Formats: sequence, C-alpha cells, structure tokens
Amino acid sequence: MTELTGAVWRTSSRSNDQGLCVEVATNVVTAHGVVGVRDSKDQDGPTLAVSPPGWTAFVEALRGDAFHG
Repeated sequence: MTELTGAVWRTSSRSNDQGLCVEVATNVVTAHGVVGVRDSKDQDGPTLAVSPPGWTAFVEALRGDAFHG
C-alpha cells in the first residue's frame, strides 16, 4: 500500500455538500509517482493509487462521455 505522505486532497468545483464525491491528490505525483483518489465521506478509508497516465485517460474518458450509455 502506498502511503501518500504530504497529499493535498481536493474535490471538484462541481461538488455539492451531500458528500457524494471523490477527493484527488495530484501533488504527490513527483514524490510517489501516483495520483491519489479517495472517498470524501471516508477520508481515513482506503485510497486508490493511480498512475498519472491512467488518471489522465480516466479523466479524458469522463470528458468524452465514455461512461454514459
């Protein structure tokens, strides 16, 4: 498991106050080589460690509506 020491977590500007969000830490790429992703409702819970190219591909797929039926 990758310990993301120094991670600065942020949510999307489109997030609301209902807590149905993920938090992302991109500032840890240099130190740890990953982008951190976690559930905003469970900040002490599990964290995904995604490669920067994998994160970029995921975000581009979201922007391109790849996940909408």
